[in-house]
Amino acid sequence: MSPSLFVLVFALIAPVLLLVLYSLWSQHGLELDTTPTLDQYGAVLSREFYLSLFLRSVAISSLVTLFTVALAYPMAYFVAFKVKRHKFVWLVLLNIPFWTSYLLRVFAWKVILGFNGVINSGLIGLGLISQPLSFLLYNPTAVVVTLAHAYAAFAILPIYVSLEKIDRSLLEAAADLGDGPLKRFLRITLPLSLPGIIGAAVLIFIPTTGDYVTPTLVGGSDGVMIANIIQVQFGRVNNWPLGAALAITSMIAVGAIALLAIQALRLGAARIR
Repeated sequence: MSPSLFVLVFALIAPVLLLVLYSLWSQHGLELDTTPTLDQYGAVLSREFYLSLFLRSVAISSLVTLFTVALAYPMAYFVAFKVKRHKFVWLVLLNIPFWTSYLLRVFAWKVILGFNGVINSGLIGLGLISQPLSFLLYNPTAVVVTLAHAYAAFAILPIYVSLEKIDRSLLEAAADLGDGPLKRFLRITLPLSLPGIIGAAVLIFIPTTGDYVTPTLVGGSDGVMIANIIQVQFGRVNNWPLGAALAITSMIAVGAIALLAIQALRLGAARIR
């Protein structure tokens, strides 16, 4: 395990520890004061702007997670239960759009949702509207749509794996005992596929909360998220201690929310059973 531990320590743990260290320092103009202090955390927790921005980020990420899982589940279900041959080919076909660069996919959605983009041009060509719709881009909705498409593959694969592992004899036994399709799904398929749903939700919620590329390109002023402010602190403002405190606070808060959400999903599955 030494190579894996080496990667974990120096590629994951060390940067986080460095962030924690920076968050305990202070920036005074161009000088970095290395005296340990919690002033940066006090600034983060006392400013309502940061709290509202974090709540907006959580709300957008929650919507992205909900929509992505809701769209990915039927696709994964179809491949797991309806496709009898060449399932690997179907999985490859579902993931082909995600072989391109993430940045290119974001730009593609910017073109699609733009003032003179595909949607507006198509609606004008069909005579349904006379002027381009300006609300399609540079708002939280554009961020949700773009992120949901960008992270769809991260939801399809875990859900598919959970669905594929379900013992089909359980469904046959439930049918013999009189359960209809809906009842079989709610009592057997959904609870047993919950690990895949939880894995997909975690894989989507955590990185989308910290995404700053998509909000920058398609979000506009109303779609700014907490990661954009962190990036500004590290870049334009050059206040690394405050940026580090924002990052650490966000990481802890997102981790706590994810754990609470996982427990809520497990309790919900237990009640369904």
